[in-house]
Amino acid sequence: MGEFKAFILRGNVVDLAVAVVIGAAFGAVITALVADIIMPILGAFGGKPTFDQYYWTINNSQIKVGSFLTALVAFLILAAVIFFFVIKPVNWLMSRRKTELPVDPATRDCPYCVSSIPVAATRCPFCTSDVSAAAPA
Repeated sequence: MGEFKAFILRGNVVDLAVAVVIGAAFGAVITALVADIIMPILGAFGGKPTFDQYYWTINNSQIKVGSFLTALVAFLILAAVIFFFVIKPVNWLMSRRKTELPVDPATRDCPYCVSSIPVAATRCPFCTSDVSAAAPA
């Protein structure tokens, strides 16, 4: 029971649960945006907000091509909205947040045996060749 309690109370499990709840709520908002705003705007240009009324009849069976097209268009619009209004801004913010300084290398390669040696070394510990000291940066 103690292991189960430790598993449940681990940070990543709680974070995952919160992410699922937030993701579901965000999905509902994006779905409403697509269904209630974007699809009617497309319908204003095409005359109909959805393609659901289009179907083929074969042997008294309806093949609902329109429903598939509506779902496909809604998916593509949803993906575009998420990409342009979530992914792009987050990537931009994350790129501006990077504050890492370049790290000076602590080692360099021996020109004779290509082993990794300290930058300040004047003799290679592997092949015992004399190597010139690296110029200070």
